Amino acid sequence: MTSSAMSGSTGRARRVRAVTAAAAAVVLCAGTTTPALAAGPASGGKPTIVLVHGAFADGSSWNGVVQRLERRGYTVMAPANPLRGLYSDAAYIASVLKSVKGPIVLAGHSYGGAVISTAAAGNPQVKSLVYISAQMPDVGESGMSLAARFPSALATATDSVPFRTGDTSGTDLYLKPDKVHSVFAACLPESQANLLAVTQRPAATTAFSEKARVAAWKDIPSWALVGRQDMTISPRLERFEARRAHSHTVEIDTCHVSLIARPDAVAQLILRAAAAAGPTPQPTGNGADGRTRQAIVLGAAAAGVLSTGSGVFLLGRRHRRPRR
Repeated sequence: MTSSAMSGSTGRARRVRAVTAAAAAVVLCAGTTTPALAAGPASGGKPTIVLVHGAFADGSSWNGVVQRLERRGYTVMAPANPLRGLYSDAAYIASVLKSVKGPIVLAGHSYGGAVISTAAAGNPQVKSLVYISAQMPDVGESGMSLAARFPSALATATDSVPFRTGDTSGTDLYLKPDKVHSVFAACLPESQANLLAVTQRPAATTAFSEKARVAAWKDIPSWALVGRQDMTISPRLERFEARRAHSHTVEIDTCHVSLIARPDAVAQLILRAAAAAGPTPQPTGNGADGRTRQAIVLGAAAAGVLSTGSGVFLLGRRHRRPRR
């Protein structure tokens, strides 16, 4: 081989080595980006829906609604409302909300509406409030004061029973068994209403007498369902509260236990609130999506460089044929 051929071959070899080194550097950069993507923020998902029951009931009153929400892919919780007093009940539900990761849609039925109005205050995770035939007291109002302005048949449908727990004593309110069907659950079969009467959970009078100190519906978007046939909370009160809170409101023909009698309508309203809450926004720029795009660009560049390097190498081999 002549000295000029050797010189040309050496130059081409240097170029091949330089291209290969560049390709390796690009691949290395792309490789260091991939673990960062795995460690980045999780992609946004649907909000968790938390359902709070009212007085004389328990979490099972939401069963039909829970089934419909879960079929739509939502994570749902229906914690027990202690029914011991507005302040302590709201503090308990607020502690439950702190255990939830990501956005929350918070719904309350009846007295549960007063509880969520307090429990959600100051919690940025709560994106939507939903009131189902519910109380929505403003600051300084109580369930009793609202009922005095907008009377209902509930006033004559309860019995007072003293209770004591350790050093604490108070008064529980029970629904009179013979009033449950006519006042509380007229839109259900009488046999089902009688079962509700037997299994009811009483509410302490402090649940209705304690005045609200906050009203989360002033800061959080709200949805409200008004039951036109409600005998427990006056439909006039439900309309007044919803209008005052600028709630997205629907009215349906149902009694107070709309969540049992009309679970489709109740679930549909909650789904609207969930859709408005939306998924958690996905990061952009230097976040996970930005790193993904960067990895794709670097990977493509690496492929291009490697392809170029292979071409130079093959070209070099063709030009290095020994002369005869």
